[in-house]
Amino acid sequence: MEHDDKGSDDLRTRLHAMESKLSRIRSQRDSHNDSARSAADQRNSAHEKRKEVHETISEKMDEQKKVRAQAKLHQASRDEIQQSIREVIARKKGTRDQGPGKSVVIQLSETVGEIERIEDRIMTDGALTLEKENSMIKKLRSLISRRDELIPHVEQQRIISIDLSDMDESIQRLRAEADNEHKLMLEQNSLADEIWNEIKPMFEERDFLRGEGDRLHALFVHEREKADEAHASLVEMLSKVNEIRDELRSQHEQREKMVQNHNKSVRQALRGPDQNEELADSLADMLLEGNSVTFGGLVSSDGESQQFEGKTASKRKSRRLGTSRGGKR
Repeated sequence: MEHDDKGSDDLRTRLHAMESKLSRIRSQRDSHNDSARSAADQRNSAHEKRKEVHETISEKMDEQKKVRAQAKLHQASRDEIQQSIREVIARKKGTRDQGPGKSVVIQLSETVGEIERIEDRIMTDGALTLEKENSMIKKLRSLISRRDELIPHVEQQRIISIDLSDMDESIQRLRAEADNEHKLMLEQNSLADEIWNEIKPMFEERDFLRGEGDRLHALFVHEREKADEAHASLVEMLSKVNEIRDELRSQHEQREKMVQNHNKSVRQALRGPDQNEELADSLADMLLEGNSVTFGGLVSSDGESQQFEGKTASKRKSRRLGTSRGGKR
């Protein structure tokens, strides 16, 4: 029994130590889980913020592209006007440029001038033959078609039309228009630069948030792994703790059973015949069958033990004993 008690004490000591360690591991697991949740929340917040910054960058980039495109339109108009100026100056000097690089303004002015010249000849030249007049009318239709093609290009580029008959005045008008288009181009480019200056720090913030999101995600994964490791250790140790608890429970049940059996044996040993239900039942069965039953004995005057038998015999012997005791009196 002492050996069993010592074994139980050892098991209880081990159980107490393991339960304390279980509590520490459980706290560590919960701490890692809390850190993982915190890292996940911060990571998600960083991702949402980065998404917002990225959307703002996209909007600003689209805005800047539109401004740059507008600046290019002004630049194209300026270059076209400057080309017209060079061609008018060349005309003024008596040299004509018939190459494909001729500006649409000069092409339109020449076409309009040729149309007016042909129309005036048809209206005033009475010496024209029918064949010649038909040829000029055919050419006039071609020139009118060409004029109609050039006008939209000039209007699209916001280039003023000029009168080649007054070259000095046309050159001045063209230069003023070219200066205006150049100024508008510079304004649009300046606006685009301002937008870009707004965008640049957003790129830095976006990159920072991306890096922060990656760092927080790595921390989340690390903490989850630590929590999983702690949980695995917890499960393993809990299994051992349950084994010890089962062993202690089994020992306790065995001790209780031993005590109960011992108490039962003591009670049975101390119980008289009148308290023994099994004996009473057995005697009752024997009496019902007519058998004699010995209950015990009395010591007679001569020191010999006399036993009582069944109910009838008992009565006879009692009468004899009574007579004997009466004679002595």
